[in-house]
Amino acid sequence: MFVSLTWLTALLAGIFSAHVTQRLCFPYFWKDLFYLTKVIRYGIRLEIYKMTSRVVTVIDRFVQQAERVPNKPFLIFEGISYSYRDIDERSNKVARVFEEQGTLKKGDTVALLMSNDPDFICVWFGLSKLGCSVAFLNTNIKSRSLLHCFNCCNAKILVVGADLLETLDDILPSLQKDNISVWALKKDCSYPGVHSLLDKMENTLSQPIPAQRRAATSLKTPTLYIFTSGTTGATLVLKKKFSASQFWNDCRKYNVTIFQYIGELCRYLCNQPEAKNEKDHKIHMGVGNGLRQDVWREFHRRFGEIRMCELYGSTEGNLCFMNHVGKIGAVGRSNFFYKLLFKYDLVRYDMARDEPVRTEQGFCVRVKKGETGLLLSRVNIMSPFFGYAGSKQLTEKKLLRDVFVKGDAYFNTGDLMAEDQDGFICFRDRVGDTFRWKGENVATTEVTEILGLVDFIQEANVYGVEILGSEGRAGMAAVTVRPEYSFDGKKLFEHVCRELPTYARPLFIRLQECMEMTSTFKQQKFRLVESGFNPATITDPIFFLDYTTKCYIPLTDSIYQSILNGQQKL
Repeated sequence: MFVSLTWLTALLAGIFSAHVTQRLCFPYFWKDLFYLTKVIRYGIRLEIYKMTSRVVTVIDRFVQQAERVPNKPFLIFEGISYSYRDIDERSNKVARVFEEQGTLKKGDTVALLMSNDPDFICVWFGLSKLGCSVAFLNTNIKSRSLLHCFNCCNAKILVVGADLLETLDDILPSLQKDNISVWALKKDCSYPGVHSLLDKMENTLSQPIPAQRRAATSLKTPTLYIFTSGTTGATLVLKKKFSASQFWNDCRKYNVTIFQYIGELCRYLCNQPEAKNEKDHKIHMGVGNGLRQDVWREFHRRFGEIRMCELYGSTEGNLCFMNHVGKIGAVGRSNFFYKLLFKYDLVRYDMARDEPVRTEQGFCVRVKKGETGLLLSRVNIMSPFFGYAGSKQLTEKKLLRDVFVKGDAYFNTGDLMAEDQDGFICFRDRVGDTFRWKGENVATTEVTEILGLVDFIQEANVYGVEILGSEGRAGMAAVTVRPEYSFDGKKLFEHVCRELPTYARPLFIRLQECMEMTSTFKQQKFRLVESGFNPATITDPIFFLDYTTKCYIPLTDSIYQSILNGQQKL
């Protein structure tokens, strides 16, 4: 009995010691293991699909759901609920219209130029049921850029939403010259040569399309070309445009549990006036990318401990990361097992020459833990790179060859990342967003986060501007001021001097009423860089970092000229 108790005590002590050791030395072991088992399970399922030649596509899964739960809401748009049956039958009508025309065959590509709308999904699904590939065109581009995207995917037909018909004014003659059939989701379309899809659908049956028409024979079979972003889900709440002021009301109204974010969307929500019922919602998770640390913390403070699942990846890339642990500021997490499955490396990057650093032997150099490097992903059978539609040159441009050994190939993400000692991966900057000043590399995201700590700054966009006679680019920041505050040049001067090294301090501050964004809620830098810092050509107030007065002072024409003449010390 005594011996048994001794062994039991020793066993319990050993288990306790192992538990403590695991918590101290490997705190994320169980979360990593759980995540890895999921990755392996999905990988096995994918391999089974490859071996059996049975590829299940998005439209296959949708049809299965439509048969299983036909009355379940699939989409909620502007207060109207559309069931799986509604979308299934309407997409069948779309398919029947084009089938009756006899102009499309399996494997053909059709381009869609449509805004957020239920018919966007109906047209997409209808064409997919015919075995056609669908190309989503960016609704924010026009003229030659739009025509270029259309030509890249070799589409035979263009389907346009009623609200975007005017976009065709510049390119319709070119399309008709190339015998491209154009269809509009509008009744009685008055545009010459443009067919009305809605008129045809009214007189068409909604009989199902045989499954063999849409069957994909390989994972490499093109089903979708994306020139902007697309999203699918179970029951999806969709709006024409994002509204920060109505977001939480919509979430409460429709009992939303998960939302998707991109770019600065969460910052827009944090910039809204505080309300008493901010935490009165059912959202438990947000999925997306581009969430900065300061916004992440503020978002949690304002709206509750919502799990933010930060992702990293691209539609054309062969690598992705997921922050499955939820550490604030990280875009993903890696470990020994993950690296066995996905071969990636961070290599040194020369900002001045805008290319990876190579040794005398011509090979790239890996960075150490904690150092910033260019993210490269190995191209192999497990992680292939299929390239871009219609452009072999652009595809080859994204590849780096002879990286570590002769003959290897890596996908160049164009992103500067850093991996810490615990395996968390943090985004630092796009290669084009980092600039060099006073012989040092300045990361715009880091400076932006520091500026965001100032109480009167609502938003900051950091970039580099060229100064005649100076090497590199000087730091400049376009900022917006919170409504209840005013710009304080002295406070900002003290803050940047305290928090930033000399080379990283913005020399110029440009005050803007609102921040210009891209169509995907990313800060627009190109026009700001192009406009420079000349007060004579810029209507926005510009301030200069003046060490004499220890303040950001208005940039006058005389100060501007002294900078160009080299009289002003920078």
